[in-house]
Amino acid sequence: MALNSSTGSGYWYGADGQFDHSAAVLQSLRDYRNAEVATRRSTRDSMGMGETDILALRFLLRARASNKAVVPKDLSNFLGITSASTTSLIDRLVGSGHVRREPHPTDRRSLIVVPTTESDTEVRATLGAMHRRMMAVAEELTAEEAGVVIAFLQRMREAIDPENHVKPDLDS
Repeated sequence: MALNSSTGSGYWYGADGQFDHSAAVLQSLRDYRNAEVATRRSTRDSMGMGETDILALRFLLRARASNKAVVPKDLSNFLGITSASTTSLIDRLVGSGHVRREPHPTDRRSLIVVPTTESDTEVRATLGAMHRRMMAVAEELTAEEAGVVIAFLQRMREAIDPENHVKPDLDS
């Protein structure tokens, strides 16, 4: 197992001098997260967009791939932002040429938000190679290994998800 250069501090060894696999796993998660954050930042910079803009665009591209119409309220709910913020977001994305507003196919009073072909091409060009490399790594796993990784990551998500933690009763 190769570990990054931060392992030279002795942090990886317990009091008994034995290699601490748990700490190494957590550090590997941190290293992955740091690499992902740096990649997201680079992607945002290259596309001239903020994090919320990228999240919205990815949501819209996934919805289009599933033939689902997206109204502004859908974006608000997905992003957890107000309708005013959603309107500003859509205005920005329309202005940058990443999305357009179109009449709703069944509700004449409503508009849908649709990603442009150019934005799909730009996202694929920016992220396509990275996604292919990530998929190649995941495809190298056996079904058993994939099951272990999936279960581990789900338990880690549950461990850090504030929704899963009982708040102490401070009134007692």
